[in-house]
Amino acid sequence: MCGIVGYLGKNEKKEILLDGLQELEYRGYDSAGIAVIENKQLKNFKAVGRLKNLRDKTKEYESKGFGVSIGHTRWATHGKPTELNAHPHMGAYSFVVHNGIIENYQELKKELQADGVKFLSQTDTETIVHLFEKNHNLNNNPWESFKKTISKLEGAYATLLITEADEETIYFAKNGSPMLIGFNDSDVYFASSDTPIIGKATEVYYLEDGEYGYAQNGKIHLFDKNGEKTFSKQALATDKAMAQKDGYRFFMEKEIYEQSTVMNDTMMGRLLDDRIEFEELDKDLFDNIVNIKICACGTSYHSALAASYLFERIAKTPCQVEIASEFRYKEPLLRDDTLFVTISQSGETADTLEALKMAKKAGLKSLSICNVDNSSIVRESDAAVLTRAGIEKGVASTKAFATQTMVLWMLAIYVAQAKETIDNELLSQELDAMRHTPKALLVADELHPKMTRLSKRYLHGHGFFFIGRDLFFPLALEGALKLKEISYLHAEGYPSGEMKHGPIALADAELFTVALMPKSLHYEKIKSNVEELCARDATVLAISPEPFDLADDFVKTTYDSHPMLEFFEMMVVTQLLALEISVRLGNDVDMPRNLAKSVTVE
Repeated sequence: MCGIVGYLGKNEKKEILLDGLQELEYRGYDSAGIAVIENKQLKNFKAVGRLKNLRDKTKEYESKGFGVSIGHTRWATHGKPTELNAHPHMGAYSFVVHNGIIENYQELKKELQADGVKFLSQTDTETIVHLFEKNHNLNNNPWESFKKTISKLEGAYATLLITEADEETIYFAKNGSPMLIGFNDSDVYFASSDTPIIGKATEVYYLEDGEYGYAQNGKIHLFDKNGEKTFSKQALATDKAMAQKDGYRFFMEKEIYEQSTVMNDTMMGRLLDDRIEFEELDKDLFDNIVNIKICACGTSYHSALAASYLFERIAKTPCQVEIASEFRYKEPLLRDDTLFVTISQSGETADTLEALKMAKKAGLKSLSICNVDNSSIVRESDAAVLTRAGIEKGVASTKAFATQTMVLWMLAIYVAQAKETIDNELLSQELDAMRHTPKALLVADELHPKMTRLSKRYLHGHGFFFIGRDLFFPLALEGALKLKEISYLHAEGYPSGEMKHGPIALADAELFTVALMPKSLHYEKIKSNVEELCARDATVLAISPEPFDLADDFVKTTYDSHPMLEFFEMMVVTQLLALEISVRLGNDVDMPRNLAKSVTVE
């Protein structure tokens, strides 16, 4: 949630900030704003809604000469999406932007209000700038005031502050929310991720938790709890091609179509002729491990649920799956013979990161599965496997889910190899199915037009049931989530055998049931469950390689030799169904309401 950019240098600052925020808009699009200090003059602009509104508001403004500047695009956590609540937040002579949540802001706000400070917004962020100015008014030293301010903050934050009291400096601090610094000659850039500074900076430093400092005269002065420290820069990637739509209507659509390609990247160097290999994992990672616990949120949680079947079925290893936002509060029993696995597309998911820290504190080995190298979860973990999905800009995850599931499938085989729980015949079958997965992910020429036509039948009614058994229950949950996220229609995923235990009471002609009916896994069982719904007059869309006469609509799939091939092919069908229903309803497919791509708050 939320995106930060900053720039110190002599180039035109407005466009640098706006272009950077454009790259981060998927993190939040409730409001946006920029602030610039140039020639000792402070200017700021804010606008509610999408970034184009801020562009319109600043079209007459142009900055010239050396200066400092900060910008922010917001996903609301404290306070409604209004101009007053938009960042940057202003004191009497300073501006601040901030990602994360200041947990003790109410306490700080009361202290400041007791001193006569008047707050304009409903946000936690505004406490930072007022606390800084309170400190500065007492000691007239900007750097000491900033340090004292940071020392008072509790919670997660990435923050930039500029002030007329030191108009050629950007102050920064990072704890729990992502932020990096980019470099190009004497220019200095700040951002929440790489993409805003690709093509501008040539080198980068990824800030660690607890680091803070200031940028001045083209140089960075970096500190942590031990005082000033040296740091090493690394080369910044230069390829932005994957962040473009490439002719598709939506990023989500593009990302559905490119799943076949990125799956090859995910398997490259790992799927060998006779085994699965992960060069990034030490051979002893699974030594003395008798249990696997996976922790994740949302879509990642669904990939974890699917993996739990594979770990137990193939690797013969007990596997529990936890919702990260619940895990922290259940007082979990953690044993050191458990491998703690976290899954996150962004690597910044706050709930998952905190669960990981709990597990590490308890002495567990940790492994992360993530799409973003150098992210907080990757850096915090003992080991990491990257999904290699590339940039995913659609808020509703598609290729990230597919690649997470593939990594987990490969990991189940990898563990089975290590524990010798898989024979050569089964291993050969699994590896062969993996090799066919990219083909199962291809969108057939006739499939997308069919889903477009079908979508017009599913715009009303009182809800959807996505149902499946075994591996296809997590896929049903994911299909329902995709539809909810971008169509705003009510949808639930259920194990098909559970329908008769209560949910079937809802069945009538206005209840839409999406039935995942794989031929390779419990077909007769789920067929019986769907027949029960048909008998209650539910409207049924069956997805299966086997024709089903009772279905109102039928999508025929191709693969029926291995459950995972059917899993991935049906996954594509449910993604396209959600996409086309959302399009017909006139919704913003890539940026659905109330959601942000990276949830970096609890």
